[in-house]
Amino acid sequence: MTINEAQETVDRWINTTGIRYFNELTNTAILMEEVGEVARIMARKYGEQSFKKSDEAVNLADEMADVMFVLICLANQTGINLTEALEKNLEKKSIRDADRHKNNEKLK
Repeated sequence: MTINEAQETVDRWINTTGIRYFNELTNTAILMEEVGEVARIMARKYGEQSFKKSDEAVNLADEMADVMFVLICLANQTGINLTEALEKNLEKKSIRDADRHKNNEKLK
C-alpha cells in the first residue's frame, strides 16, 4: 500500500465505519497517547524497564500502526499529502545533512 492509498483507505474507513473524524485537537491528543504507548514498549523491550504482567500482550507493530493511523487522519483533516510532504522532507534532509552525519565522530 502506498502512502496515498493509505490516506484514501483511512478516509474511507473514517467516513463509513468511523462515522466522522474527531476534531484536529482531539486527534492530536490521541496521537500523543499512541506515541506514548510505543514509547512504553520501547522502554521495556529495548531499555532498562521491565514488562509488567499487564504488558505481556503488547504488540509493537500494532501500536506503530495506531500512530500511523492517527497521523494519517490528521494529514487528511489538514489537507496534507503525506507522499509529497515526505518527499520534500527527505530532499531537505539530503541537502542539509549531506556531510553532517559523515563528519559526526559519534557515528563512527
